[in-house]
Amino acid sequence: MDATPHLIATDIDGTLLRDDRTLSAHTAAVLTRISDRGTPVVLVTGRPIRWLKMVYDQLAEPLPAVCANGAVVYDPVNDEVLRADPLAPELLAEVARRLRAEIPGVSLAVEIVDSRQMRHETHYPLRWDADETAIRVVETPEELLSVPAVKVLARAGEQDPDRFTQLVAAALAGLAEATHSSHSGLVEISAAGVTKAAGLAWYCHRIGIDATDVLAFGDMPNDVPMLTWAGRGVAVANAHPAVLAIADEVTSANSTDGVAAYLEKVFGAD
Repeated sequence: MDATPHLIATDIDGTLLRDDRTLSAHTAAVLTRISDRGTPVVLVTGRPIRWLKMVYDQLAEPLPAVCANGAVVYDPVNDEVLRADPLAPELLAEVARRLRAEIPGVSLAVEIVDSRQMRHETHYPLRWDADETAIRVVETPEELLSVPAVKVLARAGEQDPDRFTQLVAAALAGLAEATHSSHSGLVEISAAGVTKAAGLAWYCHRIGIDATDVLAFGDMPNDVPMLTWAGRGVAVANAHPAVLAIADEVTSANSTDGVAAYLEKVFGAD
């Protein structure tokens, strides 16, 4: 990509946000300036829809989002899901069967209703999602798998995230996608072919923008498909080695407004 990009796509956690999950006023101002000048900015995240409000509250205007690692494309202005690509109940049942057969002590949760709600097994550990109206424990394994889910979450105690993801991916080969964006052994599972790249590609096609004109930022393995698909893929300095290995360029860390610094080089600073 030599010319000015026609669309900016950025991961949220570990990339756009600082380590305390806040968005700096400087980064928010840069995103607003670029968007106001007519270049679309899209958030591309593993987060569910229900976790976007805490980001939108720090922006002048909410930005469109590709959520749940590409399974949901969301228009926040109209509170409308433009596209969802969930795992059907029969596929969920097979995912659960394979994981329980291959991974002792695996514990599962599912993102349902386009990621507005979550259901989890009793022993699944909740880390910072405490919305009692959206989060509920299931009574039976069958209930967990009874409705379509845009993402399955798998844990088995504290695990090396890379090795655990490899184990899950091998168990689900040919059936579903497995990736991770955490440091604690949480694996995120989507329908086959569903990645951040696929969700972003659908959105870009909808508004008439080619992959070659997209500038994308990320930090974790779930960002690799998007960064390799985009015309220019930029890693923050704190990125996972797998991301640094495939990035076209590296900017400074999330804690020092790396995305904003790079965008100011491309678009100029006011």
